Amino acid sequence: MDKKTEQLRDIFVDVAGEETVTERQQEGRGSLADGDDERIAQRLIEVIEDMRERDGFETDCDDRTLAAIVRGFYEGESDETLAEKLDLDPETVFRARMDLQLVDDSDTDAPFSMATLRDLLAADADGGTIAAELDADRETIERFSRVAAAQNRARRTSHRFRTAFEEVLTDVDLSIQLTEGVREDGLEDATEDIETDVSM
Repeated sequence: MDKKTEQLRDIFVDVAGEETVTERQQEGRGSLADGDDERIAQRLIEVIEDMRERDGFETDCDDRTLAAIVRGFYEGESDETLAEKLDLDPETVFRARMDLQLVDDSDTDAPFSMATLRDLLAADADGGTIAAELDADRETIERFSRVAAAQNRARRTSHRFRTAFEEVLTDVDLSIQLTEGVREDGLEDATEDIETDVSM
């Protein structure tokens, strides 16, 4: 290793705070240290515990699994992908998302009017009546009824829990961006110093 390469290595160590450059390279962009990841999970679990205490959950997934579903939902992962990662079936993931009030646009893409479904549910119509009125099978009615119920719970709390999830995950994104920015700025400044020294 020549003198300039050795100086560059020292800069990487100073900026990254690690003994080896490859360790940070292997970790990848936007990653979190284990300790940070655990803190994020705990913050999500605190929100989940509040939700469970207020409304109760249909699924029996533990809080850590539910926290993973929250993370996956906001990272754009499908129910099928999350089910495979968490050793669940997609229907369980869907029901857990509804417990967590995590409804996306595709969840409301019903083959009938969601407004009509809500009216029927509000009138305490039974499953058979709703199925006949909307010309849909019971399984479809049950799925979209869960969606409607999740939306209603979210509205009653002014979407407080979903906002709390997003605040936790936004804090993570900002932390990663700030950390990367500090590393990049520090590396750029230090590299410029070396180039100046070499040119002299």
